[in-house]
Amino acid sequence: MAWPRFPIIYEINTWTWLHRLSAQSGDRAPITLANVPAEELDRLAGDHFDAIWLMGVWQRSPAGAEIARAHPGLQAEYRRALPDFTSGDVVGSPYAIRRYEVDARLGGAPGLAAIREQFAARDMRLILDFVPNHLAVDHPDTLTNPQHFMQGDQEDLANFPDRYFTVEVDGKPVIYAHGRDPYFPPWTDTVQLNTARIAVRRATVEVLRGIAGQCDGVRCDMAMLPLNAVFQRTWGKRGKPDTAAINDDFWEFVIPPVRKTHPGFLFIAEAYWNLEWELQQQGFDYVYDKTLYDRLRADDARGAHDHLRAELAYQARLVRFIENHDEPRALPTFGPGLDRAAAVLICTVPGARLLHDGQLEGRRIKMPVQLGRAPDEPVHADLPAFYGRLLKEISRPVYQDGAWALLDIYPAWHSNSTHSNLTACAWTHGAARRLAVVNLRPQQSQAHIHLPWDDLGRRTWVFNDVMNGVAYERDGEGLNLRGLYVDLPPYGYHVFYVKAK
Repeated sequence: MAWPRFPIIYEINTWTWLHRLSAQSGDRAPITLANVPAEELDRLAGDHFDAIWLMGVWQRSPAGAEIARAHPGLQAEYRRALPDFTSGDVVGSPYAIRRYEVDARLGGAPGLAAIREQFAARDMRLILDFVPNHLAVDHPDTLTNPQHFMQGDQEDLANFPDRYFTVEVDGKPVIYAHGRDPYFPPWTDTVQLNTARIAVRRATVEVLRGIAGQCDGVRCDMAMLPLNAVFQRTWGKRGKPDTAAINDDFWEFVIPPVRKTHPGFLFIAEAYWNLEWELQQQGFDYVYDKTLYDRLRADDARGAHDHLRAELAYQARLVRFIENHDEPRALPTFGPGLDRAAAVLICTVPGARLLHDGQLEGRRIKMPVQLGRAPDEPVHADLPAFYGRLLKEISRPVYQDGAWALLDIYPAWHSNSTHSNLTACAWTHGAARRLAVVNLRPQQSQAHIHLPWDDLGRRTWVFNDVMNGVAYERDGEGLNLRGLYVDLPPYGYHVFYVKAK
């Protein structure tokens, strides 16, 4: 099943999702990946998702779960998100992986195979996690392959007790480093892989080939950390390649052999620090667009617009989002109004579109990933209908196969600078034409928009707003002369289906 050009991806926290479905099932057997109700699968397909990212299916670490239960900072997060949480709700981090085997409590490998088949029957693909930088502190390889991990000495342990830990290997203590990035404290439930070693890179290829046999793509956690330059900056001389045979960067080494055995397998990078282009060049199909997210969150309308001026080849391989498991919930973060305007924008520009479990219903509580249960929350009054209209619209072929253009916007009249609050873009595919206009500021804004179509004259054009059902008629000659006049309320938006009368 081939990937669409700009897939609509839905991230689900697998553990909390199955817990919720089990609670809804009453006294019936617990819901696992093997027996998710057909109506739930039909609901996902009905929202026009091209792929489901099941976050957190791999076997979690018992040691990591104990660390998570005892962590004072996380305890506060658990109480904030789930006031009645118990120790049994703490299942450990999905990014402290003990084995790349589907957790038996979620249905194991047979359950994953079953739900993948159900997804495929509904024309949906399956995405899973891959963590290139670290494994769980109790991963079996810490006992059998200590050379695969970043090690320290007694001085490191004494000076940085939060960064290093000791494991007894064949009767002797081995000091391992916890996984980390250079800007934050270490993840104390993890052990750092030495990705500068060729043996680790070869083992990574084999792990990914095993994953590729079970799904259609991977989202690679913190994908910039194994890059040669980043790794050496983080680990100094210990991060240098162990052999002259390593001429490639990490992903240049890893991705091609996986693609050779699994053509069409999709690679998505979680990435920051302006390394998106570099990761695209190293083989990733799509890379997180944190820049657009940050500018939207900051109410930076001009910054968001200018970001969209980048070359289409780059834009088309970004992942657009306003919420995921690492970021706070969109509704309370952006606020009512901007949350919808931002959603319209990310869904009507090129690239993969990522939405998050609970985003469509207006959930407000950001869940710590270590919890296996989420609280009940009321469904927002009209967000589901809003997202229903938006997702139906962007599932149309024009948004996959069409030509996209960022449009020029001009003042509606002299001294009116509110046009700078607006962003507009158009899609064209044969006779199909779409126009999206978004006001990213909390003030009424007006503008004239230059349309990209050169056949507008001598006809009347109807602009049907698919988000609210309102239609406007405009004369083609006037559109050629002045552009399309728009007047949008604070955080207002149009998504027009444009056709000749």
